[in-house]
Amino acid sequence: MPAEMSSPRKYSIAVIPGDGIGVEVVGPAVRVIDAIAADENFSITWQEYPWGSDYYRRHGAMMPADGIDILSRYDAIFFGAVGAPDIPDDVTLWGLLIPIRRNFDQYVNLRPVRSIPGVPGLLRSSAPIDLVIVRENTEGEYSEIGGRFGRGTPGEFALQEAVFTRHGIERVAHYAANLATTRRGLVTSATKSNGILHSMPFWDEVVAQVLAQHPNVTLTSVLVDALAAALVSHPHKFDVIVASNLFGDILSDVAAACVGSIGLAASANLNPERKFPSMFEPVHGSAPDIAGKGIANPSAQMYTGALMLEFLGEHEAARRLTQALDEVLRVGPLPMDLGGTASTQQIETAVLEIVGSP
Repeated sequence: MPAEMSSPRKYSIAVIPGDGIGVEVVGPAVRVIDAIAADENFSITWQEYPWGSDYYRRHGAMMPADGIDILSRYDAIFFGAVGAPDIPDDVTLWGLLIPIRRNFDQYVNLRPVRSIPGVPGLLRSSAPIDLVIVRENTEGEYSEIGGRFGRGTPGEFALQEAVFTRHGIERVAHYAANLATTRRGLVTSATKSNGILHSMPFWDEVVAQVLAQHPNVTLTSVLVDALAAALVSHPHKFDVIVASNLFGDILSDVAAACVGSIGLAASANLNPERKFPSMFEPVHGSAPDIAGKGIANPSAQMYTGALMLEFLGEHEAARRLTQALDEVLRVGPLPMDLGGTASTQQIETAVLEIVGSP
């Protein structure tokens, strides 16, 4: 008698397409993931929420007051992009993304960067790039502490306080060290302790103390300006980079550009303990200059989908999605940001042809 097949695994995912090209690239990524799920004996129930700038124009808020409670019911959040030219960036970001990251304690922002065969990088070096940036995601330079004084007067000034806690640094450093043990065992810490008097020496001390607990990992501390230059001159030498909120944000965009386009860059906002849902979003933003034209590159959203599948434990599905997209980018068709002419729909069709084949 044949063995009884295991019941399909089921996941519930909240989808927030958001603004601009986010609305255009989320759909293709969802359809590709569903095609793979059908083969891999799991299913996803997707629930879309129309939150973002259009919602703000109608309601004066980027999401409803109970938005966090609504999202807390899901296994993960699949996010597109946020931002609109007519709404200040601090309104769009602090009204949607940052509340989600902080209410769900998504303290790791994970940004993998690697060379993709067939995609020309922007650097002279031909050595392949394969690194991961681990960005502290809930404190640091992006704090709410500060204010403005004397608005509209000659003496007007702004005060912005960075917040670094031992707890916050320790946990992101441990995450980076544990990740490095699965890779080449190298951690580079981004600092600026020669110019930032208190927070950066504190960062250095705590990171060093944590990495001392991981004897199989080698730690190097590099000033962030020198590190930015090194990412351009020899990015292939880096393995895992751990950085504060601001430094990690900047360095990850530099690294993504080095491998060909920010349109390829995926990211994950993780609550590693899984007490709350994690959120998965591409790095490229809403790109209002090309929104609505059907030419947005959906690759970053698809690679982000692979990160989500990996986090959910669907490792084979994540591998298949990554390999299928790698193959499309190797042989074509190529999207416009990589020098090709393919539309968003054509990239989706090409990936679906691969994942749908035996």
